[in-house]
Amino acid sequence: MSDSVDVKAIPKELLSASSEIVYDAIVVGCGVVGPCIATGLARKGKKVLIVERDWTMPDRIVGELMQPGGLRALRSLGMIQAINNIDAIPVTGYSVFYNGEKVSIPYPYKADTAPVEKISDLVFDGNDRVIEDKTVHVKDFEDDDRERGVGFVHGKFLQNLRDIVAKEPNVTRLQGNVIEILRSKENEVVGAKVEIPGRGKEDFKAHLTFVCDGIFSRFRKELSPDHIPSVGSSFVGMSLFHANIPSKNHGHVILGTSHMPVLVYQISSEETRILCAYNSARLPKDIKSWLTTDVKPYLPKSLLPSFDKAVEDGKFRSMPNSYLPAKQNTVTGLCVIGDALNMRHPLTGGGMAVGLNDVALLIKTVGDLDFSDRETVLDELLEYHFERKQYDSVINVLSIALYSLFAADNRNLQVLQRGCFKYFERGGDCIRLPVSFLAGVLPKPFLLTKVFFSVALYSIYVNFQERGILGSPLALLEAFAILFTAAKVFTPYLFKELIG
Repeated sequence: MSDSVDVKAIPKELLSASSEIVYDAIVVGCGVVGPCIATGLARKGKKVLIVERDWTMPDRIVGELMQPGGLRALRSLGMIQAINNIDAIPVTGYSVFYNGEKVSIPYPYKADTAPVEKISDLVFDGNDRVIEDKTVHVKDFEDDDRERGVGFVHGKFLQNLRDIVAKEPNVTRLQGNVIEILRSKENEVVGAKVEIPGRGKEDFKAHLTFVCDGIFSRFRKELSPDHIPSVGSSFVGMSLFHANIPSKNHGHVILGTSHMPVLVYQISSEETRILCAYNSARLPKDIKSWLTTDVKPYLPKSLLPSFDKAVEDGKFRSMPNSYLPAKQNTVTGLCVIGDALNMRHPLTGGGMAVGLNDVALLIKTVGDLDFSDRETVLDELLEYHFERKQYDSVINVLSIALYSLFAADNRNLQVLQRGCFKYFERGGDCIRLPVSFLAGVLPKPFLLTKVFFSVALYSIYVNFQERGILGSPLALLEAFAILFTAAKVFTPYLFKELIG
């Protein structure tokens, strides 16, 4: 912990946790996943210590668009009202642009999805329903016949989650820097060593320690030394203010054969996020020039005034795009969860949906157990690992496959990219199924496989049409290469998610 921390500025209740108590659970990290775990366990009667290095509101460009699957998980946890009173913007679907053409993709009907499960002890007094505020309306989120997503300023949403967990009498909050995961002589995890401002380093003990310290986790290696994410690309992000977005309440995916994908979505009544993909972990040396020459020409004209102003201001921010397949929680006393355990490409905005659904499943799996019976808990965590695959594999594999198509850096991928857009243009199930996977409401990995290869076959058909009769021999040869490319960008990741 830095010597520059002003202890007097930290509320006393964040520094008074007792190290004499053996807690049922210690939660390391209070990002999106941490407060949800702590709240769920507390409502199940567990005594929980949650440790966060800095409880002030963060300013980040991650976790700003939540798919309907994430909102459904918040309902199951009785925490949906975390999206209220933060100037959040409802999201009703996507607009996909391809070389200037556009197709609108609304979220699926609620009637086509499974009902939201209410977890016992967590859902009560209407906490699974939004309340009315200036931007979030009951008629949209509760009464409309389609699923909804939501865009918001990450820090404001996170502070709402932290306010919810602060109200739980079974939760003790602590501000401090976790510097070590404690192990017994038998190499079982027994708690965490925390450096606390004004108190120094102290050991805190618990029957079960949850590591959820996010993208740049320090402690995911406690699960396995080789549990390391791979980084293959990045996003450059900016804030557009008072932007004239083409489709109100839609996320925008801007594609083309001459540029990398661009994402645009509104996060407050004044602010819109733009994320520009760059196909390398190393950012361009001159970001302003790159944005002007490689991004701006392909944006919808209505966005240009706000885009030009953002480029002029030069407030660029970046984030790495990481992939990390999950590993089993095989260490007694330890549970790694959230981005510390499992990451996917952020293109599809599925990270919070995966994390929150993992929390909901985890609470249902172990919430009623006696955590002092550590072997039983470990056995259930192994079961949890395999149950989570059904849901998470769809979002994870879809994110990698779509990025490969949308970033198309060779001829075969460009054919697949064009075929994917043409597939969307057909409407009906050609939209309903893909957007259901994207929304996180259709956890069927083998149906995803069927749809993905249907897109590949349709892409081959489109390529035959464009080649014409004279070009059909070439199109036939290309068909094999296109199928091989589709298999290459899809099946290895499906294998890692389901079998690995």
